Amino acid sequence: MDSNVILYLLIIYFSVANIDAASKKNAFVGFANKFDHKKTFNRSTSSLSNSISRDECNLPDELTEEISRYKPIVEGIINASVNGIFKKRTWRTLARFVDKFGSRIAGSDNLENSIDYMVDLLKKNQLENVHTEPALVPKWVRGRESCWLVSPRLEKLSILGLGSSIGTPAKGITAHAVVVESFEELQKLGKVVEGKIVVFNEPFISYEKTVKYRGYGAIEAAKLGAVATLIRSVTPFSIDSPHTGWQHYQENVTQIPTAAISIEMAETLQRMYQAGDDILIYLYMEARNLPPVMSRNTVGEITGHQHPEKVVVVSGHLDSWDVGQGAMDDGGGAFISWNALALLKVLGLRPRRTLRSILWTAEEEGLVGAAAYFHDHRNNTAAFDFVMESDEGTFQPLGLSFSGSSEAGCILKEILKLMHPLNATQFASPMDGGPDIEFFTNIGIPGAALLNANERYFWYHHSNGDRMTVEDPTNLDMCTALWAASAFVVADLSIDMPR
Repeated sequence: MDSNVILYLLIIYFSVANIDAASKKNAFVGFANKFDHKKTFNRSTSSLSNSISRDECNLPDELTEEISRYKPIVEGIINASVNGIFKKRTWRTLARFVDKFGSRIAGSDNLENSIDYMVDLLKKNQLENVHTEPALVPKWVRGRESCWLVSPRLEKLSILGLGSSIGTPAKGITAHAVVVESFEELQKLGKVVEGKIVVFNEPFISYEKTVKYRGYGAIEAAKLGAVATLIRSVTPFSIDSPHTGWQHYQENVTQIPTAAISIEMAETLQRMYQAGDDILIYLYMEARNLPPVMSRNTVGEITGHQHPEKVVVVSGHLDSWDVGQGAMDDGGGAFISWNALALLKVLGLRPRRTLRSILWTAEEEGLVGAAAYFHDHRNNTAAFDFVMESDEGTFQPLGLSFSGSSEAGCILKEILKLMHPLNATQFASPMDGGPDIEFFTNIGIPGAALLNANERYFWYHHSNGDRMTVEDPTNLDMCTALWAASAFVVADLSIDMPR
């Protein structure tokens, strides 16, 4: 055995012995109909907890002391991930995965093959109770697509059809275009829209405020007789790169094809429109919605030694869009979630409660896998002590965002003090970046999402740019360490997280 491992285990042994001696007390579907669940879903529904100031926390001294005694264990976890036996391991395993499978859209054979691969990988890494749980998911197929500006000059446009969009007729659609910046501007055009392609050049304010145009643009344009829509990609940065995403149709409103275009082209078309040019566009899309198919959530555990029936969840989603590699969204989140457990296994750390890694399926289509899982476990929600998810990047970790009771928030803030070696002690509330676990936090189960320096997240989000190049090995090591250490302490505390 490596001498570093022996040192970690000795530190862990004596620390756990001290904790046990000091404290013996135990105190405790269907498809999600959301046009976009990242950020918007979180902020519009998280009302369980507001920001908790340090002055509001008054934990018992015994609990504060108990948490502080985890310091050597946390330091051992961090050292193993950042400097020791696990260094660059999350990056290597993620790179191998995304290079082997590439994009993994729900309903595809490629996603299911990648799930089979993960089941084998979790077993090889000695995770326990490795299994999958079924979920019925949408199956949308992009097919070939192209778009041309025909007049006032000829130019091929970069597009990505939006998820759930229908295709065009076999010969495509050729139509004149109108360009608007808002739904209000669209309404003012009235009958002028009939028979036209509507181009939305909505300004990017923030993702949660701007994504409504992607989600509902086709509906609002179709109500006025439009034959198709082209939506400016929901991103603050572009190099002529369209960004896809899920969109919706409405009952009794004609379904029309819809696709994303780049910022540059949306702005170009608007300048032409404002100059009085007669804009003619040709759009061809083979997109199809096929019958739903079965997919699977992937589960691996470290069984708790004292309360195996109680569960702390760490999670990310394994599916992605059908462009790029899905390395950032959400390969990184999924891989820190299972690697956190693999790291704890190597270090011989088994907490009181069960640690469960869940790799969700069909998140991109509306939290479908998480909805199915929550439905299947709806009669056993008392068993879930704490839930965690990473789904807004795995850049440099800063801390955790949280939703739940003020008491649980204070406990988490105390735990985050132990993450000083990572400089990841920040606490924010409500939780932001854990869409799948909001099924749990919305009924009062406390939960947390990864806070990270993700200012560039939406540069690559849902685009061909979401590739392994975005991921940094050291950041992934640090995220894995934060994930493993915080989850372990929560799962091993003498008390349950208060609801």
